Amino acid sequence: MPRPQVLERIKSAEQEADEIVAEAEQERDERIAEARERAEEIRTDAQREAQELKERQLEEARDEIDEECERILEEGEQEREELAGQAEDRIDEVTDYVVSLFQEDVHAQT
Repeated sequence: MPRPQVLERIKSAEQEADEIVAEAEQERDERIAEARERAEEIRTDAQREAQELKERQLEEARDEIDEECERILEEGEQEREELAGQAEDRIDEVTDYVVSLFQEDVHAQT
């Protein structure tokens, strides 16, 4: 093979190699850009899901607090009614006791 042909083939091979390298670098850059976009989408989705989860948990906690508050209020109301009933049941007894103390004081002074 004549020398100019060999040089031409070498130049052609080098040019082809440069094109392959340039194409590979461009493909690499595109893949990196796609990976970054996908990573950003994943990060955004994760943040959105975390926010939704936080809001659901907060709502559930508020519901639990409301239920507990309602239960405590109902228990308090029942206890108040029981105490009021017990006090009412003892009105006659206390009245008799106070009257007897009064009578003793009156008799003691006479």
